[in-house]
Amino acid sequence: MSRERTVTLAMTGASGAPYGLRLLQCLLAADCRVYMLLSGAAEVVIRTETNFELPDTLDEQQAALAERYGAEDDQLQLFAKDDWFSPVASGSSSPSAMVICPCSGGTLSGIAHGASNNLIERAADVALKERRQLILVPREAPYSAIHLENMLKLTQMGATVIPASPGFYMQPTTIEEMVDFIVARILDQLGIEQDLMPRWGED
Repeated sequence: MSRERTVTLAMTGASGAPYGLRLLQCLLAADCRVYMLLSGAAEVVIRTETNFELPDTLDEQQAALAERYGAEDDQLQLFAKDDWFSPVASGSSSPSAMVICPCSGGTLSGIAHGASNNLIERAADVALKERRQLILVPREAPYSAIHLENMLKLTQMGATVIPASPGFYMQPTTIEEMVDFIVARILDQLGIEQDLMPRWGED
């Protein structure tokens, strides 16, 4: 079955696992194929910040996430941190968009300096060199000069930086609504229809 589009979603070790998991849910609901990458630190954060019991092996993680978020067959595919033969590792077959949510300071640095030490950094490097959409969602407080310099450098390279800083003009009353504020902004950037949050000026 052909999907609406394919998006690479990476989660790293910054706090903010609920953002990434909610985004995964929305991408699957929008009939996107999702290539998912989890850093080791992201696995720890997911277990710490959510009630989701993430299994240990890659196949079990893929099955558990697919069941939790209603993915259809072949709609969700997880890749290991060193799977250099995955589609996201090459410009000839990588998707047109990649989102790193949440994005740690270490990942920001690795991408900004072209380190490609793991598949997440390599996939982001591919997105940049191929002039494809790269969205980074950092969550840190406060930002150091190093963080800010790396975000500036990546923005100048063509990436979009969306800090995980929810707004309050919609008067959120739950954590879920605050999460949806950021996820809605990401979906807007991807050009994917969403009804999580009305745009400014809409009812």
